[in-house]
Amino acid sequence: MMNAMMSGQSGYGLPPLPGSSSVVMPKQLNGFNPYSFNGGTILAVAGPNFAIISSDTRLSEGYMIHSRNCSKVHRLTSKTFLACTGFHGDVLTLVKILEARLKMYKHEHQQEMSTSAIAAMLSTVLYYRRFFPYYTYNLLAGVDDKGVGCVYSFDPVGSYERESYRAAGSAGAILQPLLDNQIGHKNQFGSAARDPLTVDKAHNLVKDVFTSAAERDIYTGDAVEIAVVRSDDVSAVEVFPLRKD
Repeated sequence: MMNAMMSGQSGYGLPPLPGSSSVVMPKQLNGFNPYSFNGGTILAVAGPNFAIISSDTRLSEGYMIHSRNCSKVHRLTSKTFLACTGFHGDVLTLVKILEARLKMYKHEHQQEMSTSAIAAMLSTVLYYRRFFPYYTYNLLAGVDDKGVGCVYSFDPVGSYERESYRAAGSAGAILQPLLDNQIGHKNQFGSAARDPLTVDKAHNLVKDVFTSAAERDIYTGDAVEIAVVRSDDVSAVEVFPLRKD
């Protein structure tokens, strides 16, 4: 500071001294950013006796594609799946913590944790890190104790709610209005009876909306992984190809 004053410069962004002709502007140092966004889109739909949860398989950063076959759908129990995307490092850490807790629960109680209980547990795990949150988009889907399909959506610090459908991730804002129209029938005129949502209808809709998202979002593509959970303990996972450019 003394050298700056002797040379007629203010330094640290202060006004210039009288008679000086130059000003030293403040410089921002390169800060440490602990997060990185690795793209990806997730989606979940709940039906009368089933739930479908899906995600694309592209792992990218900026304009670089790190992997075209990165699974973002994680099977937690026979009736519960988690779709998680965002910062891939936080995704791996979060899934590892959940799997460890579920394994301890099963050894202690000799049964799997229910979907609603897993949603509450995930909420507490996220809230525990509320001052340094996991940079993840989380959707939990499965069937509850009554065999009814359920979807839980979360914010970064643990607030969650049960819904019938939800999209999140890089193309979540693109997919959500389409789901509102096709499943939620938001602001639709007429009082005609709606056809019940079936597994086949929901399955085909997931393929269509991801195909549309791949046309508009560079972080969504390559393939979509679709997991179907049924109340009769039968689940299946399908991989459907998307555009790769």
